[in-house]
Amino acid sequence: MLRYSPILLLVILLAGPFLLEPKGEAVDPDAPRLVIVTPHNEQIRWEFKHGFEKWYEATYDSPVQVVWSTPGGTSEIRKLLISEYSAALDGGIEPGGNADLLWGGGSYEFTQLSKPLEVKVDGEVRETTVLSKLDDVTDQWLTSVYGDGEIAGEPLFDPGHRWFGTAVSSFGIVFNRHVLEQLGVKTPRTWQDLAVPQYEGWITMVDPGMSGSVTTAFEAILQRRGWDEGWRILRRLAANARSFAGSSTKGPIEVAAGETAAAVCIDFYGRYEAQRTQDAAVRAGLAGADAVGRVGYVDPPGETVIDPDPIAVLTGAPNRELARRFIDYVLSEDGQALWQFPVTETGRGPRQFELRRLPIRRSMYDADFERFVDQVDPWSIATAVEQPNRAMRAFIAPLFRAMALDQAELLETAWRTITSHPAYPTDPTGLVTAADVDDPDLRRMLEEFDSFPVIPGPDDTSYDLADSATLDTVKKGWLRRGWADDDLWPSEGDPTEILRRIARAHFRSAYRSIIQSKGASG
Repeated sequence: MLRYSPILLLVILLAGPFLLEPKGEAVDPDAPRLVIVTPHNEQIRWEFKHGFEKWYEATYDSPVQVVWSTPGGTSEIRKLLISEYSAALDGGIEPGGNADLLWGGGSYEFTQLSKPLEVKVDGEVRETTVLSKLDDVTDQWLTSVYGDGEIAGEPLFDPGHRWFGTAVSSFGIVFNRHVLEQLGVKTPRTWQDLAVPQYEGWITMVDPGMSGSVTTAFEAILQRRGWDEGWRILRRLAANARSFAGSSTKGPIEVAAGETAAAVCIDFYGRYEAQRTQDAAVRAGLAGADAVGRVGYVDPPGETVIDPDPIAVLTGAPNRELARRFIDYVLSEDGQALWQFPVTETGRGPRQFELRRLPIRRSMYDADFERFVDQVDPWSIATAVEQPNRAMRAFIAPLFRAMALDQAELLETAWRTITSHPAYPTDPTGLVTAADVDDPDLRRMLEEFDSFPVIPGPDDTSYDLADSATLDTVKKGWLRRGWADDDLWPSEGDPTEILRRIARAHFRSAYRSIIQSKGASG
């Protein structure tokens, strides 16, 4: 059965472009096709398709057709591509050949896809990379686009020239003003503002295992607030969740519809929904405060990170030269203007949608900043994370799934048991932890709620995940299979999934203990 999985995924990837053929548009049958795999939304796809096709014909006096393949979020796309390229190596065929470019996601996902991919067949090691190196990149070109090539100490392009940032993104909170008013809560400004009981059932959360951007948002919370406090915030947000979506686009949509009050999201999704509802208010003839729109977005000050949104040529791209020209266009002044200029009928800028993304081309902030819809210079607000723990990210998906998605009802019930305790503060303004309460029963419940699992290691050792200093060791041993010969999991088992089961059992026990405490005290 497992050998069919990559083939099925390959069919999905191949079918995607044909399913997304433009409807009702005249297409030159002889025009070369540029196939781009992307998680980007419809608005981005529309503007860059039409912009590039017009630019290409004007520049090269030849038509071109952009075709999109959208098989899922960034994390799903990464797994799909790894499966496809691994299957090709295993079958002894040339990897790739189905699409030209991968565009969209975070630097982490693209860095992973830049690493060698190995498959052993009959003792022979076969190797490739999903992303292809561009050999014609010059330092002069890189400097003209990226300046010094960094933001807050983080690179804007791959030094090995396999991926190139096309925009920069931050991560924050999208909220519905009308729902907040009904709930009687203030406009959120920090992550912990969402961790109070008033939000119970009113937050949309997203499975980080399905979305690279949401994983980066969660990582920002952990890196900025610390491992312990960061997870306290994430647990409470999860406990307040109405639902756990499989796509990062779902949160802003549910918030805009009034189904939830707030969601964690990437900046341009939040800004786009804010702009859309504001435009609707203006069209409805509203004025003053009413014309602001029901949706707002905020980057928690000092609590987010700035990350590039990369593009890369895929190994085996059938139209490599065309792919390279698309990269040139996206990073040109014409392409970068689509991110932040207002809609216009002529000249540089989008034709239908204000995309509300921050350009990565440094010169745009000097020459064209006054034309930006959002007067935000990310280089002026970005700050480096002090002493970042690079191992944190690998634990986000398995721990969050074990803690929340695998037992959402138990989590919610345990949280309500805590917040309904007579000694729980009646009007908390932030995190309430065990250290903040005097009642011994409530203190014990909060300690259990915020506890971490202990993971077994070789030779009867164990590692408490409450200690962030253990993360790198556990990551290498469990998540990267360094302890594969130590009988900690079955030889055919997936150690990440088994670690998730261990964590799930811990959280389930903690939640049940909290819930049972109510019965014992009652």
